[in-house]
Amino acid sequence: MTQAEAITILKSGANVFLTGEPGSGKTHTVNAYVAYLRSCGIEPAITASTGIAATHIGGYTIHSWSGIGIRPDLTKYDLDRIGQNRNVVRRVGNARILIIDEVSMLSARTLSMVDAVCREIRRNQQPFGGLQTILVGDFFQLPPVNRRAEDEDAQESFSPKTLEQFAFFSPTWNALNPLVCYLSEQHRQEDVVFLGFLSALRSAGIVESHRVLLRTRYLPKPRDGITQLYSHNADVNAINDAELAKLAGKAKTFEMEGRGPEKLVGALKRGCLSPEVLSLKIGARLMFTKNDVMTHRYVNGTLGVVTGFAETGYPIVKTNAGKTIYAEPDEWRIEDGGRVLARIIQIPLRLAWAMTVHKSQGMSLDAAHMDLSDTFEYGQGYVALSRVRTLAGLSLAGLNARALEVHPEILAKDAEFRNAAQKARETFTKISAQELGAMHENFIRACGGRPGMGPKQKATRIPTLEATFALLKNGKSIREIAESRGLVETTISSHVFDLFSKGRIGRVDIEPLVSSTLKQSIPTIHAAFKELGLERLTPVFEKLGGAYSYDDLRLARMLFEQK
Repeated sequence: MTQAEAITILKSGANVFLTGEPGSGKTHTVNAYVAYLRSCGIEPAITASTGIAATHIGGYTIHSWSGIGIRPDLTKYDLDRIGQNRNVVRRVGNARILIIDEVSMLSARTLSMVDAVCREIRRNQQPFGGLQTILVGDFFQLPPVNRRAEDEDAQESFSPKTLEQFAFFSPTWNALNPLVCYLSEQHRQEDVVFLGFLSALRSAGIVESHRVLLRTRYLPKPRDGITQLYSHNADVNAINDAELAKLAGKAKTFEMEGRGPEKLVGALKRGCLSPEVLSLKIGARLMFTKNDVMTHRYVNGTLGVVTGFAETGYPIVKTNAGKTIYAEPDEWRIEDGGRVLARIIQIPLRLAWAMTVHKSQGMSLDAAHMDLSDTFEYGQGYVALSRVRTLAGLSLAGLNARALEVHPEILAKDAEFRNAAQKARETFTKISAQELGAMHENFIRACGGRPGMGPKQKATRIPTLEATFALLKNGKSIREIAESRGLVETTISSHVFDLFSKGRIGRVDIEPLVSSTLKQSIPTIHAAFKELGLERLTPVFEKLGGAYSYDDLRLARMLFEQK
């Protein structure tokens, strides 16, 4: 099934299990559907099974969103208490669409508990209280986890327990009866031979020729600058600490800042791939942990080395591709209905001589060195090997039998999913475009939204920067443009900055975008720019005590330049 076919099914309002191989575009498909919903005035509830996954998508953990926390079971007393939590009641009660990412790491019991909360709060006995529910994930990847700490967004550890832990064994899954959208396109692996090997691994079809292929990639030690993947945190920490200690000089440390309620800030910190205390030296191997949405200089997974430190103290990074980047702090947020509830601020870097397979899930790496000799869980080997784009980017120090195994019952279930996806595809192929359009509009209206762009408008869609430019010239604010286009405000702000830098807009266009509150502070901000210069935002951000967001500072800087 293509991404376009999956989006067509999602728009119908059907409950869906969206799956596919790594690199097939699951995240891209979800993002496209979310953008469509927002363009129709509907804000979906975006959640994930783990803190890391939730941080990637800017949402909640499903445990936090639903209020179940780390409870192993849900009693009637628990349901009553959750029902008295105003924030949970508001979130669940106002939701229309629920997205749960990385469902492969969610246990059957947890899925049933979330279902019970939704039905109780929404006073609706349909699965998840009648919400359109979209489950996203790949059961060949990492399995459910045991939660082991005392707060509701605790760190997690892998569980070797029985298969019944998987979400699809929950009675809730059967009651939901989701349509299966199994994506078949491949957007990560660029090597046909390597892609064939990964497909064979996924289908339990590894033969001697595949083992011979892997033996060509054996290398006792990693090549210089290559990220290493291991199964255990202890191996990763030992390697990163040892390698940093070998470098001359004293380490510079950068501490993470947090703003907002303690629990939400704590959840962000645990889900963030950058550490709370980042220690760096010149020569340190590192990796960016976030996409640069403003200037597109790096993405989550970009590798490089520290070549120096700027006058502000922040690191200067030379990427493996040869690009020099001044690494400033960035923000990770939890947003709800367009409102920022909590944020953390840190330089989006982490030491990258080594990392765990767990933390690599979802990344695309040009190259990686792996020691899979201690693989202990189904899915770990597959996740690790599928991180790299080509066979040439892979080197192996070790491999055990488990690394090349998939669970036979997951294999059987996967065949069911593929068959179900084919049936869903055939069913929707028979529906006329007119009928589909009516289904899509009816669902949007039922959710309280307004129908978005139709097929004819999509066919003539103008480039994204031009679309923002046109709305800006029509007097729309950044928030209004974001809502009408189904994008986040940060993306629209980046468009404004781009248009300004190209000379296509000026002061007359910028001034209406400045809030009344920010207007009162412009003299203070401009005084800071006059003192510290316009080149870097971080010194101004720090001088003003973090009172203004980076987006606000960019707007103020544009006005300063147009004086």
